[in-house]
Amino acid sequence: MRLVVCLKQVPDASEVKIDPIKGTMVRAGVPSIANPYDMHALEEALRLKDKYGARVSILTMGPPQATDVIKRAVSLGADDGVLLSDRAFAGSDTLATSYILAQAIRKMGEEEPVDVVLCGKMAIDGDTAQVGPGIGSRLDCAVTTYVVGVRSLDKDKKTLVVERRLERGVEVVEADMPVLLTVNKEANEIRYAALPALIESIKYEVPVWTAGDVQLDLAQCGLKGSPTQVKKIFPPPQKDIETVMVTDTISDPAQIAKLLVDKIEEAGMLA
Repeated sequence: MRLVVCLKQVPDASEVKIDPIKGTMVRAGVPSIANPYDMHALEEALRLKDKYGARVSILTMGPPQATDVIKRAVSLGADDGVLLSDRAFAGSDTLATSYILAQAIRKMGEEEPVDVVLCGKMAIDGDTAQVGPGIGSRLDCAVTTYVVGVRSLDKDKKTLVVERRLERGVEVVEADMPVLLTVNKEANEIRYAALPALIESIKYEVPVWTAGDVQLDLAQCGLKGSPTQVKKIFPPPQKDIETVMVTDTISDPAQIAKLLVDKIEEAGMLA
């Protein structure tokens, strides 16, 4: 059984800044990390490997330094990985990105059939949650989103049962493989790498595929294949919040409670 996990390298959200004049993201000097949601997808794949036996392969699209997230995945237990890197991919939106990744997964399947593709629910730099379902649509396979855990997997019947977190509860779904899952952060806790595995991962040579290595229609890649474009990025406006500290002047809990209720009524928050 083969599992493919799509990992993305993203800017560290805690370090991101916006140029107030240009309204664009300032990437210079901003460290990159593995997309947190994708790491939960990786952890779910590794748990399936531990329980049922599987080959876990990583697929990443990005610049040469994106090999770092593949090596991290290998240190945690992934078996191998591939980096998709080509100038033809620059500027790809979610439509173009899902096309490129789907074609790469097809190529990986030529060596060994892919049973499950796992993605994070979304990437923290875009928040669209479109790439995972887009890959599944292009692969013409079942798609199950917002997964918070895999209950069971049957290798012989080629089915798995998962739990999906919805607004009003949890839905239990059985899906035929091949299937694509998008995983929520509530699904698991990400493991730590053992020191020997960490050392071995540093030595791992990540294969790099360019547009010429994958059967791609270049008209569907990069800016040419991207009908959506970001025209402006801006931070939400800051709000001035009035804070009243009552414990410095009032010590009686009953008086504090009354003042709090009065403030809530003044704000019109009580029916």
